[in-house]
Amino acid sequence: MSPKTQANLIRLALLPLTAILLVASGCGSSAMSTATQSGGGPVFVVGTDAPSSIPSIVGVPMQIETIVLTNGSTMSNNLLAAATTVDFARYDGLQGFVDMNDVQPGTYTGVTITLGTASINYLSPGTPPTINNETATLSTSSVSIPLPHSLTVSQTGGVPVGLRIDLDLRQSIETSGGVPTGTIDPTFDVSAVARTDTWAHIDEFIGSVTTPPSSATATSFVITGPHGEAFTINTTSSTEWDGGATESQLISDGSNAVVAVAGQFDPADQTLDADEIAIITDTGFYAGGLITYVTPSSGQATNMQFYVRGVLPSGLSEVPLGGLADVSITGNEKYGIYWMHNAFTNLLFNADAMTPGQEITLGGADPTASPFDVKRIHLRNWGYIGTVVAGSESPGANAVGTNGSFTMKVTGFAGQVIPSNVTVYLGPQCDFRYGFGSFGDVTDSTTVRVVGILLKNQSNGNLVLLARHIDGFNSTDTTAAASQ
Repeated sequence: MSPKTQANLIRLALLPLTAILLVASGCGSSAMSTATQSGGGPVFVVGTDAPSSIPSIVGVPMQIETIVLTNGSTMSNNLLAAATTVDFARYDGLQGFVDMNDVQPGTYTGVTITLGTASINYLSPGTPPTINNETATLSTSSVSIPLPHSLTVSQTGGVPVGLRIDLDLRQSIETSGGVPTGTIDPTFDVSAVARTDTWAHIDEFIGSVTTPPSSATATSFVITGPHGEAFTINTTSSTEWDGGATESQLISDGSNAVVAVAGQFDPADQTLDADEIAIITDTGFYAGGLITYVTPSSGQATNMQFYVRGVLPSGLSEVPLGGLADVSITGNEKYGIYWMHNAFTNLLFNADAMTPGQEITLGGADPTASPFDVKRIHLRNWGYIGTVVAGSESPGANAVGTNGSFTMKVTGFAGQVIPSNVTVYLGPQCDFRYGFGSFGDVTDSTTVRVVGILLKNQSNGNLVLLARHIDGFNSTDTTAAASQ
């Protein structure tokens, strides 16, 4: 089953002195609908990644021209409505929506992925850091992968089934003496997933609202998908809205709104049933990525630099996709945290609590105007790779480590900009994946990936990571196979 957002309490020693706050964290789920080709059953594509072991690599944008299902000589139509560029490194432990299309009914046992161009983006440390973008050479332009479990596509109008594509960056990026050669040997792990599987859950789907709700009691609205397709987002009384937003706000501001939605596909009509929605902006512009530099380093931030992983509208020189953008901070921005809805949110994340290594989305007015006017900044989950500091493990109340904690030295890309060790706290909704089954797997000097929210203690600058997932870094996941 896809994880559902709940109000779960995590005890943190985070604010000045010994004040203890209870903060809510959890997981989201949602559903969407799309206009697909006629004559087949719906298949959606979910993207994720196994992270690179090369710390300086921040992004690996790769153009995917086609994804087709196969069974011997039988091939389906393209699962993509059009060629798309996916930076698998942006997921880092999360799952993003790639596309959805109708496919000829039948049973398929393999997948063939055809690739176009690719690049490797590097971070060069400095004050502030800089980014280098290098065109990569692909060792092959076509990869065929057998499915561990077959994928069965039903007749037209049937229940959606999915394909989960994991680009293993550790195996894909060729190196010599630990230094990348510029060649990518694309290595994918691909699994069939049923719509209700955990591995079919969409952690974040960002799109512009094209048809706002028709009334305050409406239960759906429409956003634009990856290639201009229309996706219907369904809401219910259990749908959670981040930052105090409401569906009613989209009635008046929807024509300029960009939203982030999490959830799973509906079985009846391929719409997306949302249990988590954030309004990133109501003024037409959105960008997202990882903070690389903040000035001043303590106190209220006045300027921030971030690596741009996503942007709408695209093609803006001021906010270059795959590059760095500078943003002036006034402190008057509206701050929020994905999957967190309690009254302490603004105390935990604000202009005083910004730090390099945080993954954010921001929204505002047209950035071509001067000055760049940011209205909203949201802190979001991201994957942080590191090693467990010896002797720091503190188990929780039970075997799975609920309310447990440990200290981690962050490595990977985020380790290039995070200045100190972080304390990891496990809340009730934290789970263990990729070879990890319990808190007992978190041992001295173990390499782990923690997917969660990075927070800064405003009194002493210490960093806290609220864990959503604890992943074994060197294990291959074998649970992403679905029964159809």
